[in-house]
Amino acid sequence: MKKTLLIVVVILAVIIALPVINLIRWNSQTKKPLDIIIVDKTVPTLEREHHKSFTWILTNNRFVKKESNTSYSYTKDYFGFFPQHPIRDKKWDRNDYRLTDLIGLAEKNDAVYFTDTYGVFFNDWFRGINKSRKSRKIYGGLNNNDFLLLKEMKDRNKLIIMEYNTFDYPTAQFESVRTQEKLGITFTGWTGKYFSTLDTASDDFPVWMTAMYRKEYRKPWTFTKPGIVILKEKDIVVLEMGTQLKSALPRIITDDASSQKYGVLSSVAFDQWFDIIDPLQNQVISKFKIDATSLGDTLLANNGLQNEFPAVVQDPVSKRIFYFSGDFATYDAPICMARFKGVEKLKGILYSDKADDTRRFFWLYYKPLINTIFTDYYASLNKK
Repeated sequence: MKKTLLIVVVILAVIIALPVINLIRWNSQTKKPLDIIIVDKTVPTLEREHHKSFTWILTNNRFVKKESNTSYSYTKDYFGFFPQHPIRDKKWDRNDYRLTDLIGLAEKNDAVYFTDTYGVFFNDWFRGINKSRKSRKIYGGLNNNDFLLLKEMKDRNKLIIMEYNTFDYPTAQFESVRTQEKLGITFTGWTGKYFSTLDTASDDFPVWMTAMYRKEYRKPWTFTKPGIVILKEKDIVVLEMGTQLKSALPRIITDDASSQKYGVLSSVAFDQWFDIIDPLQNQVISKFKIDATSLGDTLLANNGLQNEFPAVVQDPVSKRIFYFSGDFATYDAPICMARFKGVEKLKGILYSDKADDTRRFFWLYYKPLINTIFTDYYASLNKK
């Protein structure tokens, strides 16, 4: 009985001690002062899931604001859409940079990350509204000031990261084209997403897609299994598990050299939105792969598509401009764990060994990718 009690006491002591030790380890890390502009226009809830994970990584790796020497706040330290408390009142504010601010922002800051420029729409802001069709924009889209900030940052050889939906609606075509030119890539116009079910009875499925399908193919929407939908203006391609797909989830594939350099998994499942680009002269770090059947490959080819396309590209000259062709920053990261070093090792709690566990994307791909990019950049700025 005494031996059993002793074992229980030891186990409890370890459980209590580990978080304290990891908190001390986190606190003992050297702070890395880096001023970063975060832009997120897609904030329909107080959770701020479209940039929360990024600030989690900054905090976890001790990147801090230079002036205050404090960690970044996901609720305050960004430009974009600001929902107000209480959320049920549907009041909001905006934090935008003016044209006169751009030179000063580019001079003062070391990096800019456009985590999401899509914006907030009527149906997203007012929950419970009919989602049978697309709704009007309340706020969002890449604008002239965003482009000019990008230009000023590039002219100063600062770190720039942009990601999915920089180029598509609701961004105006003029801003889209010149931003593509500035990044040295071409947007094909195609965007897509994995859905755990294509059944329109699901609350999460955007049923306006079915109208597009019926109009193009002149037949009813009969898909119910998991699958991928790829869209371009009035065109739609549907790939369903078991018919056009061997495996429904797209994967991000990274070669051995890049996997080792950035510390990311060589293959990881991804379930968020993505867009399809032509990288032109940019270096491809990772690529998306759709596990299509021969029927699926034929359907893709008939629409000028392939089952592999870029996921992460890097400017080949400066090495300081990245484009992520997916909604990478969207993840409800546990903020309470950001101040514990080594928390990503809690396999079985935060994620599993299963290849189709999409939580692995944040912990084993996005987190090490962002950390490596910013750590290398910080080191380059502080070379003696």
